[in-house]
Amino acid sequence: TKISHIFFLLALVQAQSESQQPKIQLRLAGDKRKHYEGRLEVFYNNEWGTICDDDFSIEAAHVACRELGYLGAVAWSPSAKFGQGEGRIWLDNVHCTGGEKSLAECPSNGFGVSDCRHSEDVGVICNQKRIPGHRFINTMNNNVETLEERVEEIRIRPISSHLKRIPVTEGYVEIKDRGKWRQICDEQWTPLNSRVTCGMYGFPGEKKYNNKVYKSLSMRKKKNYWGFSVNCTGNEAHLSSCRLGKALEPKRNGTCGRGLPVVVSCVPGRAFASSSSTGFRKAYRPEQPLVRLRGGANIGEGRVEVLKNGVWGTVCDDNWNLRAATIVCRELGFGSAKEALTGAKLGQGMGPVHMNEVECSGFEKSLTDCYFNNDALGCSHEEDAAVRCNIPAMGFQKRIRLSGGRNPYEGRVEVLTEKNGSLVWGTVCSENWGMIEAMVVCRQLGLGFASNAFQETWYWAGDASADNVVMSGVRCSGTEMSLPQCLHHGKHINCPRGGGRFAAGVSCSDTAPDLVLNAQLVEQTTYLEDRPMYALQCALEENCLSSTAKKNDHSSYRRLLRFSSQIHNVGQSDFRPKMGHHAWTWHECHRHYHSIEVFTHYDLLSLNGTKEAEGHKASFCLEDTQCDEGIQKRYLCANFGEQGITVGCWDTYRHDIDCQWIDITDVKPGDYIFQVVINPNYDVAESDYTNNFMKCKCRYDGYRIWTYHCHTGELRIIEGLPAGTF
Repeated sequence: TKISHIFFLLALVQAQSESQQPKIQLRLAGDKRKHYEGRLEVFYNNEWGTICDDDFSIEAAHVACRELGYLGAVAWSPSAKFGQGEGRIWLDNVHCTGGEKSLAECPSNGFGVSDCRHSEDVGVICNQKRIPGHRFINTMNNNVETLEERVEEIRIRPISSHLKRIPVTEGYVEIKDRGKWRQICDEQWTPLNSRVTCGMYGFPGEKKYNNKVYKSLSMRKKKNYWGFSVNCTGNEAHLSSCRLGKALEPKRNGTCGRGLPVVVSCVPGRAFASSSSTGFRKAYRPEQPLVRLRGGANIGEGRVEVLKNGVWGTVCDDNWNLRAATIVCRELGFGSAKEALTGAKLGQGMGPVHMNEVECSGFEKSLTDCYFNNDALGCSHEEDAAVRCNIPAMGFQKRIRLSGGRNPYEGRVEVLTEKNGSLVWGTVCSENWGMIEAMVVCRQLGLGFASNAFQETWYWAGDASADNVVMSGVRCSGTEMSLPQCLHHGKHINCPRGGGRFAAGVSCSDTAPDLVLNAQLVEQTTYLEDRPMYALQCALEENCLSSTAKKNDHSSYRRLLRFSSQIHNVGQSDFRPKMGHHAWTWHECHRHYHSIEVFTHYDLLSLNGTKEAEGHKASFCLEDTQCDEGIQKRYLCANFGEQGITVGCWDTYRHDIDCQWIDITDVKPGDYIFQVVINPNYDVAESDYTNNFMKCKCRYDGYRIWTYHCHTGELRIIEGLPAGTF
């Protein structure tokens, strides 16, 4: 008991010391740098500052790099190698052992105690590899450019005739100051100010409005003006980042000279066109763009990809900033950018890196109009740029909820619908309910990706008053922003199973895996083999041969198109089988377990898309064959072990194992399309399903086969669509 008491006291002292540690945030700054290197800056006491190079060491660099989400440090640089910083020098004589979780734990002279100059600012070069699953959480208000006079909140207040419009696109701009909402005088208000205001509310542009209506209203009501004007350049992400204008002289009658209260009228993106409060009826299907977002958990975020000469590629994060990110956001119909993300924080892309060192003025119509370097030499997909955009408040989250779960990320799906003139909560029929529908629910709630879709929810005691089924026949494409946008039965509910225990449910997650097939390896390893039936009995039992094989005798041969496949997990969480050990199926013939009944589909298609031959690969062994440097293998099939693919690892199926083929015995000579689809039934959630398929062109002359032009996912656009150039 004495020992346990001592451990308790030690834990208590440690917890107290951790709570007393100063809260800091780190970033890498400097011009012309890679995302994993730069001047080391610290945010402390609401101010960014630098670190002096005196007594700095590789151990301190390791601590800093790990705090930034990298595996460690490669080197550190003294004497302001990445340029001199500005402001305070927060830390000097930093001594780390290398085991600390934060630079704040390392002994130093104390914050702000330094005899250094900015010519001694320290820089670090981190390992390019990121810590698997590391998530940067911004818990501090670190905006550098803020109004000198702090404001609590900003809003667009619509007039009474516009109250029911969703989203709110027009109204008075009001600032909450010292607990009271105040208007802004429009005497020095500019269109650039309106542009910033609309951008922060998720709108790409602004327009003129009917001034007569607001002039009439302002003459009737008493006004309470804020005491300053605002001066924006038009590139700010938020009104609070604009410069403070001159102070306004208060008038006794509450006016602002000849001015009126500021009003803005914003133009929403086409996907957010004004609707009634009941929400969307149909999802917006955009035309072929030159820029797109992929791999994001929520609306308006993702890895930036651009289309060049008919091929999709990524953007290198060198010099990537909010200005360039905002161009992307506005181009896609969102507002200004909230974050410009570097280091493939929203997953790695595929194919070429089309743009590097992007520099935008902030007023371009497209990212492709900005200056950029065509040469992406030295850029890898670990440096893919991403964005998070401001989006309009659509009220989606108010019309759906998860009920009965153990935490806010799971539960029975309940939706708010109109019935007999009033709004009521009800359940969703689970017939044909799957992962795609669950993805839409999690996105609508702002809870990220779906991790599971449930067709039975008896273990979650939802709201008893919401047991009735109010939505059935739900089928989503995956692009919808809310469940009502999906196809469904409308008012004519048809749910033979009923609600209650059979109501649809979901669980959501901030992260998800993302599987990508190595197309080049497939192209390099395809060949033909004629194999006798007596050596294919196990394959026949597992339906890996075409149906005509059942009629063959043991001495006949089957012609097999063999190849190797290497499946990488480039997402942000491990890929795990949907079912646990208890539900895996034992296959006596091959003496192994299947954790997913069908993991891949292998098809040989005619040029018009008709299946000429097919195969499938059951996931009998999902494991980490190899991993990127610094990442440990977690999954191994031997001895009934855990199955899965770790982030940064890949699972290789060699060409010489059973079922790793397509049976083309009955195929006639000609030109074909060879297609591989991973996770074809969406059994496991992924952040991006569009990169789950690979296609190659094939020519078969009856004796030999040529495979060429293999590409994964939507790297190439559909033939016939405009390719786009820049």
